[in-house]
Amino acid sequence: MQARDYSATEPLRDGCWIVVRALRPEDRASLLAAVGRISDRSLYRRFFAFKRGFTDQEVDFYLKVDFVSHVALVATLEEDGQPVIVGGARYIVGQPDQAEIAFAVDDAHQGRGIGAALMRHLALIARRAGLKELAADVMPDNTAMLKVFAASGLGLRTRREPDATHVVLRLS
Repeated sequence: MQARDYSATEPLRDGCWIVVRALRPEDRASLLAAVGRISDRSLYRRFFAFKRGFTDQEVDFYLKVDFVSHVALVATLEEDGQPVIVGGARYIVGQPDQAEIAFAVDDAHQGRGIGAALMRHLALIARRAGLKELAADVMPDNTAMLKVFAASGLGLRTRREPDATHVVLRLS
């Protein structure tokens, strides 16, 4: 299965089922609605700056992924009979064999294992693409994301810096 066609369903810790799938161009409104449900604190942890809105150029960047050098997944849950985007993850290849990763899960759905599920699926796609490492900068107080990385089962290296913890995950 190619990354742009990726889709998998799995149970969360609480017994609900989640779909992790490739981001699609038609997800624009749903993705923006999901970002709108994320608290200022969570957005700050994701972007390292206060971010309440996005320019059209930024939205285009986040939606127009090529599934080669820029891969994006969303996590959806059924709510009132409709799939709702509750989280997302992406990687962007920055140097040979390594990609930068980023995650966001809306506040109402944090702590349910969605970040861990996104991590598993993103790592699987990255391995299939021949990447060797995934890297991220994480705010020191974002212990939930650091725990996701530590529990991923991947080789983990961290380097603490004043404003962030730099994480490198080995895929092989």
